Amino acid sequence: MSELAATHLPDGVYWRITRDYGETSNEKVNELVEGLAVAIVIVVALLTIGLGWREALIVAVAVPVVFGLTLAVNLLFGFTINRVTLFALILALGLLVDDPIVDVENIARHFALRKKATRRIVLEAVAEIRPPLITATLAVIVSFLPMFFITGMMGPYMRPMALNVPVTMLMSMVVAFTITPWLAYHVLRRKYARGGGPGHAEHDPHDLDAVRQSRLYKLFYPLMAPLLRSRVVAWTFLLVMVLLTAGAMGLAALRSVPLKMLPFDNKNELLLVLDFDERTTLERSDAAVRDFEAYLAGIPEVTDYTSYVGMASPMDFNGLVRHYYLRQGDHVAEVRINLAGKKNRSLQSHAIGLRLRKDLQAIADRHGARMKLVETPPGPPVIASVVAEVYGRPDHRYEDLLSAADAVEARLAREPGVVDVDSVREAPRRKEVFVVDKEKAALNGVSTDEIAQTLRALLGSGVVGTIRSGTERNPLRIELRLPIDRRTSAADLARVHVKGQAGQLVPLAELGKWEPARVDQTIYHKNLQRVAYVFAETAGRPPADVVVDVLADRTAQPPAGAEGQTVGNGYVAAASPRPVAGRTFLHNGSGIAWGLSPGFTVDFAGEGEWKITLDVFRDLGLAFGAAMVGIYILLVAQTGSFAIPVVVMLAIPLTVLGVMPGFWLLNALSAQHVGGFLDPVYFTATGMIGMIALAGIVTRDSIILVDFIHLSLARGRSLFDAIMESRVVRLRPILLTAGAAMLGAVPIIIDPIFSGLAWSLIFGLFASTVFTLFVIPVVYWMLYANKPGHGIPQSTMEQEEHELSPEPGARRPEFVEP
Repeated sequence: MSELAATHLPDGVYWRITRDYGETSNEKVNELVEGLAVAIVIVVALLTIGLGWREALIVAVAVPVVFGLTLAVNLLFGFTINRVTLFALILALGLLVDDPIVDVENIARHFALRKKATRRIVLEAVAEIRPPLITATLAVIVSFLPMFFITGMMGPYMRPMALNVPVTMLMSMVVAFTITPWLAYHVLRRKYARGGGPGHAEHDPHDLDAVRQSRLYKLFYPLMAPLLRSRVVAWTFLLVMVLLTAGAMGLAALRSVPLKMLPFDNKNELLLVLDFDERTTLERSDAAVRDFEAYLAGIPEVTDYTSYVGMASPMDFNGLVRHYYLRQGDHVAEVRINLAGKKNRSLQSHAIGLRLRKDLQAIADRHGARMKLVETPPGPPVIASVVAEVYGRPDHRYEDLLSAADAVEARLAREPGVVDVDSVREAPRRKEVFVVDKEKAALNGVSTDEIAQTLRALLGSGVVGTIRSGTERNPLRIELRLPIDRRTSAADLARVHVKGQAGQLVPLAELGKWEPARVDQTIYHKNLQRVAYVFAETAGRPPADVVVDVLADRTAQPPAGAEGQTVGNGYVAAASPRPVAGRTFLHNGSGIAWGLSPGFTVDFAGEGEWKITLDVFRDLGLAFGAAMVGIYILLVAQTGSFAIPVVVMLAIPLTVLGVMPGFWLLNALSAQHVGGFLDPVYFTATGMIGMIALAGIVTRDSIILVDFIHLSLARGRSLFDAIMESRVVRLRPILLTAGAAMLGAVPIIIDPIFSGLAWSLIFGLFASTVFTLFVIPVVYWMLYANKPGHGIPQSTMEQEEHELSPEPGARRPEFVEP
């Protein structure tokens, strides 16, 4: 640009880059790469503390290997490295280390117990955890695969995550069964080599007495013993858990956790869209825009702004969907506002918009303008957050539809938290139509087409010719028009002369007359039906809450004795709205009754965020159901039982105990009022994706826990000892895998779009990990305490017999029936 400015721009003309999405994308990618590096450091540090530096090094080797294989698969499938791909890799980081963690931890445990390191011990340790590891990995894969089938614009948006996480988990499992055992043997064998420490005799890795002497056993015994000794206590505990889960789910129903499709992004730009009365001149529109500019110049976060008066600003994706690029005329204007970088301001762009909104609205009201403060959406854009479509019968005039839309607009304007209310109704505009006197025109040898061409040329709406110049690359158009002071009235234009066939000049006044008329209202159609749109945005409230409350207040006819006013083809009651804080999904509505005349219908599930919210959460709900079915089928195939998978999958609803209270806590701690509007933390579609991911992740811990119970039972333990042993022996890998997934999601918190996914993982994993250690064993004990075999799958018995039989002189422990 500097070189072009030096050769092409005259003196006194300066340039500035007002939009550079390439630089924005580069910043986003760099932030995510930094977040990925931070996540790797955090996970390695956790493993160093939990396992040791050698074991952490072995697990760390799996990260670049798995990521390399995953990116190779992306290349084969034609996927690019974009924001969603990088988010998927950050999310997968906490998951891909799970298989190597369990692998290395079990190998190190066997080495430590037997006081030596051999290849046979490595094979036995890997074989012990191979079946649950495969099933757990497949469970995580199954939980992400249904995201491939999300419809609408959100489908392509989520597809990189649906591909990368399963591929990463699959590659992680391959590495865990190949590279990790080989590397563990070579790195750890010196640590546990013969002569490396006191006591070289081989110890039984499943010594129950050693387990009972451990600190974890002594910690868990007083907690678990009452639950496993009394069914009354166990039932009471489970009932409390059910009530807590129901209460956590009720936080969303009570609106204590606000729900939204997608959160607001933290961009470096805002767009101010202004619509004046259609009769407003370009000069008056420009004067109003200068008033806005004077205000914006005093905002510390605003670095620069660019105004477009009488035309639309350069189109972006949001403007493409909202049709801003079609706006033209003297009465339209846009102001592109650029903000300081994210690191140079304390508020996010959404909060800045909330803070500026009332002041900007006051300026707009002063100039009689309709203002929209538009933010760049983080995902698929919509025409407006709230869109009402008003339809009527075929015999209704379009003016009748507009009158019904006026009632909807009046109702939305009275709803708390609803701003930027507008409709497709156009202000009445006059136009002058020249009616040709056919007889006089014929006598003077002037055709109607010649009159039209003359007026078109004089008013500047036509090209009368072109001229070529040696200094110009393209031909120059010649536009002929009268000075503005000679074409502002019909009387001035009536003095214009038109050339007749004989060459005489005939005044326009002798060929007809000017008649006043009204500019036609634009008629909108959808699905071959005439429709009138009403648009609105929300500030401090989710759009779904607004739509639900407005629909709840709609009545077929005005309530008896209610005071109100007739608005167009409808009515709106004069009651004051109920406080927003007192509303729930169990008791909806603002208490402002409204309705439309018979024959008119209104639909909110059309072009706004309400429809895409319903579609996406419907697809996510179906994906969650499909994931549950797939996980259940996997567990049935592994266990050979229809009941044990249900026990294992009880960890899934336990995630709600962390997710919903966690988001409630976030709102209690960080939600704030900005500019008179609430700026809460929303539970969004990305948070829902996190809950779907949790279905597979938390099932992993339950599978490992239940599988070890089966192995202990197959070795002859009582059910109580098997449960306690499983908790003690498997606690460290469970905590490490859950901790790795939680800490791996920490860098995602800084991103406003995917922070909901990160918080869901963190809160859900914390709650599920804690409660799984109690709920799963208690439920298993209640189901199988009095049944022969205690639910041991036949495959587990055969595996244990196969492992015990090769040892010469080995005596298989007898099965002890409690």
